[in-house]
Amino acid sequence: MELPVHCELCPRRCGADRRAGTGFCGAGATLKAARAALHFWEEPCISGRRGSGTVFFTGCALRCCYCQNFAVSQQGLGKELSFHRLAEIFLELQQKGAANLNLVTATQWLPWVTAALDEARAAGLRLPVVWNTGGYETVETVRALAGYVDVWLADVKYVSPALAQEYSAAPDYFEVCRAAVAQMLAQAGPPVYDDAGYLTRGVILRHLALPGALADSLAVLDYMAGLPRGGFVPSLMSQYTPFYRAAGHRRLGRRISTWEYRQVVNRAVDLGLTAGYMQEKSSAREEYTPPFDLEGV
Repeated sequence: MELPVHCELCPRRCGADRRAGTGFCGAGATLKAARAALHFWEEPCISGRRGSGTVFFTGCALRCCYCQNFAVSQQGLGKELSFHRLAEIFLELQQKGAANLNLVTATQWLPWVTAALDEARAAGLRLPVVWNTGGYETVETVRALAGYVDVWLADVKYVSPALAQEYSAAPDYFEVCRAAVAQMLAQAGPPVYDDAGYLTRGVILRHLALPGALADSLAVLDYMAGLPRGGFVPSLMSQYTPFYRAAGHRRLGRRISTWEYRQVVNRAVDLGLTAGYMQEKSSAREEYTPPFDLEGV
């Protein structure tokens, strides 16, 4: 495995020499993760009753001011690991009965993760691999994961460059996300489920409805409706809670209203985006955020 010497793993293309320092994402020369455990709060076709074997990786290419995992994504929480240890973790999650391997925000560690997957598969790993991403991926990275990733669990956060800049410091978010999603769909193909109802191949496109951003949520749904029908699983989420820097924000410092979320759901129904998931409004609870206590790492 070679360390990135001019890192371009994410759309920031910051050019960091990861041997000597950290990139925009906060990742350096040594792999870090904050939790590896069964997780029961993903979509039913991912978590089910068995739980999803979820690894939360340290760092992120986005700067979401409302991130529920901010201690891990932006404050560096995590334990240093070798890729050999990561391979062991993958196998341990399989032994615990996980339905799949769910890799959360792993792009900044791509060479480490693929090396660990190679080693774990040689030692008997047979679980489908889920790439759990904020949607801010390069096409090159998506292509590099062909043969490694079975299921793409991707956010489509914004269409508006202004919102993407203000909330995530990524004005090019939609342009980048749209190209990445097209490549994900091409690689994964339409959804495939096993006999127990778990998704074993395909793409889930998530959208978290934000307070005060109704017009942008509707624009996201319009974009999704233009994608091949039946080619992905839509997932609308109402669980927004004002974490991190959002608590005092003029628009983000509250939960989404019932009226706002109902408008989003109604548009999804009108557009035929019903072959997926729509959270209940009551889902806005802190319990969706696991304790980052270094369990399993």
